[in-house]
Amino acid sequence: MLVDLRLLRTLLRTRTGEIEEIVAGTGYLPRTVIGVATFLLDNEGNLDLLTAKQQVVFEKFLKPLLDSPRR
Repeated sequence: MLVDLRLLRTLLRTRTGEIEEIVAGTGYLPRTVIGVATFLLDNEGNLDLLTAKQQVVFEKFLKPLLDSPRR
């Protein structure tokens, strides 16, 4: 899967409230999700570089936000 870096950058800049909403009550911290997103941006969206835990965070939080239209 290719990550749309432009969309990911926009998510981090303008949609952090949505990250906080999707993480609320899950036991994960918003900064964890933001950290994974930043890591992906720094590595040109290469999902192969993610650890198993980072992949879980991506699949559980970032992918749904990237796939959904902006609220």
